[in-house]
Amino acid sequence: MAAPTDVAVPAVRYGGGRAPIKERSLRTDRWWAPLVTTAAVLSGFVAYATWAAFAHADYYWRPYISPFYSPCLATTCLHARAGSAHGVHVPSMGIVGPWWIISPAIVILIVPLGFRLTCYYYRKAYYRAFWLAPPSCAVGEPHRRYTGETRFPLIFQNVHRYFFYLGFVLNAILTYDAVISFQDHSGRWGHMGFGTVVLVVNAGLLWLYTLGCHSCRHLIAGRLKHFSRHPVRYRMWVAVTKLNEKHMQFAWASLIFVALTDLYVRLVSSGTISDPRFF
Repeated sequence: MAAPTDVAVPAVRYGGGRAPIKERSLRTDRWWAPLVTTAAVLSGFVAYATWAAFAHADYYWRPYISPFYSPCLATTCLHARAGSAHGVHVPSMGIVGPWWIISPAIVILIVPLGFRLTCYYYRKAYYRAFWLAPPSCAVGEPHRRYTGETRFPLIFQNVHRYFFYLGFVLNAILTYDAVISFQDHSGRWGHMGFGTVVLVVNAGLLWLYTLGCHSCRHLIAGRLKHFSRHPVRYRMWVAVTKLNEKHMQFAWASLIFVALTDLYVRLVSSGTISDPRFF
């Protein structure tokens, strides 16, 4: 059999820039569905969190406190509008006094908001859903040029590692809140309600999301050249790498559940629902 002859293909010069394809995409699947879902969930969370932060009410019912309001930074947190029959007040760090006129949750939410906005996964999510940069794989974007994250304002994405440190501290505080939830209204230990389960699950999901962060992997063993010389750090790196493989799932689960946790505490505190007690 004769060898196939080579067919000369004339070179085509486009003069730089993008390929001359008129269609936005040749994909026939519903590539836009994930974008719509992402935009809807993120927008819904932002709307709810903003309302909950400015509401400044029904965020505490001993021993439960909303993660949006923990830790309490203002002495105004002492007026716990709770459904507690004993009217026990929520502890306060008292950093700011009565002159603080806005909800302390506005300050507290800066940390988780900054941590998630600069998160590597969330960048991908909202870059695609809101900025369409790019909308999806093999889909043309409306922007004429790409400058990356080397210029203002996206250069501030590099502060993610610092928000990770602050988020780590905040997670420790929320874990403390989960432990406190094993008390009853009078402060006695050994009691558990459905709200206890909610706070424990919320803290657990936040830890899974935080520890699976790329900054956490880098902090543990990012600069090591020889894993064999650091077996403990290597095992820790392997553990957080496994969490990192499911970083997207933990990111969404923790985001949605933290809002549900605030909602549950709010409904119990306002008397809308009762908190079932297991023991």
